[in-house]
Amino acid sequence: MFTDFGLPPQAFSTRQLVDQRLNDRRETNGVAETLTVDWRDSRMHIEVIDMPIHALSYNPGTHRIRAQRSLDPARDAVLASDPWMQESQDYLRYLLTVRPSEPDKRDPDFETLKESLKNHRQNEPGLITRDGILVNGNTRCAALQELDPNSSMRVGVLPASCSWQDINNLEISLQLLPDERREYSYINRLLAIEEQRIHLNRELPAIAATFRTDVRSCERDLWVLAQLQDLIERSKTADGPTLRLMDLERSQEKLAELYRAYTKEHAKNKERADLLKEARLAAIVLDFSKTDVRYIEPDFQVRYLERELPAELSATEVATPATVSIPGLNRSIGAPSANIASARSITDTLIKAKAVQAAGADVDLAMRTTASGVIASFHQAFNDALENAGRDARLKKKRLAAPDRIANACRDLEQSVNDIVASRASASLDEGAFDDALIQLRTVLRKVVFEGHRSIELPGEGLSWLTAAVDVKQA
Repeated sequence: MFTDFGLPPQAFSTRQLVDQRLNDRRETNGVAETLTVDWRDSRMHIEVIDMPIHALSYNPGTHRIRAQRSLDPARDAVLASDPWMQESQDYLRYLLTVRPSEPDKRDPDFETLKESLKNHRQNEPGLITRDGILVNGNTRCAALQELDPNSSMRVGVLPASCSWQDINNLEISLQLLPDERREYSYINRLLAIEEQRIHLNRELPAIAATFRTDVRSCERDLWVLAQLQDLIERSKTADGPTLRLMDLERSQEKLAELYRAYTKEHAKNKERADLLKEARLAAIVLDFSKTDVRYIEPDFQVRYLERELPAELSATEVATPATVSIPGLNRSIGAPSANIASARSITDTLIKAKAVQAAGADVDLAMRTTASGVIASFHQAFNDALENAGRDARLKKKRLAAPDRIANACRDLEQSVNDIVASRASASLDEGAFDDALIQLRTVLRKVVFEGHRSIELPGEGLSWLTAAVDVKQA
């Protein structure tokens, strides 16, 4: 269920100021500015007013920085206990200004937004409750506050009956959809989908409609988040740090490809699918490229990795029982095989070291040095194993025929760009023939999209982009 954070301590005075400005607006001659929002299953027009920045409160439930709150556990604990105190509000404002994947660095997108507001002010109003809680526009408010703490912000005002459930629903509909100002991070989008499915108990078709996607994509996102949460749980030690969701922020496409590869393999053999998953997750944690991770198949550990790993990092013999009991159900299921236990052991060693590395100065130097050595050894072993796996994969040219032909076509298109540039000097471009060739290209690309969707159940970034580019409608 969503959290009810109550009201800011200045809610009464803010409400009075909001009411006063709404009344002033209504008494002013001319057409008042309005904003249209989704309100309880219908569309509603609300009034827009100017509000001083200092009267507004950042939304402690915003999905925009949910994963990043774990950056500083002490400040996050204060935020959870009292979201309206100045320290908590300052922490929220700080998280809105940094990179989702590297919260120790300023976000260039935030700087771009700040520069735009400096030069052009607001293109669109934010959205607040009568009590001054920002439902939409938290990042814009942070940027305006840096530019001038005494400035004001244009905001639409929600009805007085607005509840925390309304705030949650509105933020999903307004802010988690594509936003050219500053998009939500990948992990925070996953968390928002999980909240809708698990905590609010909404059905997948309804969630898919909210996020303007499809049910299969929601199923993928929930599966991916479950794997990441499992990695975080496995990275825990008695007194040490753990991995954080934001440490895996930049792995969106690699995780999507893992899901596709896992589901295909799982339909044939669950154990092989689990072996593939463990090896690919380890490579993703080590931040190998998407093209490198593709070389990892179910036999990667046995065939390539084990001979490259130093003895001290190789999986130890793990005694596995025949069955594992399910607590509370008085039932047993088959235990993972020795191969899977071995693969999990390797991944566990790696993610514990990555957790120490990610903690930085929060752990002592000796622990960080040891962890860095472990990670470096794993990276070298995976790098050597991936080189061998890639070499073998390149021998299977028949499987790669379609990608190879598209890669060759890209090289021809790049050369055509050079030809166009060269033709400008002599005015030698045959514009009619050029246009005819582009029409032919469009026809061919539409065929590529059609056959691609027939062959690929859950399209990746490339096929999704091409589908939109050639404007092909898919059922």
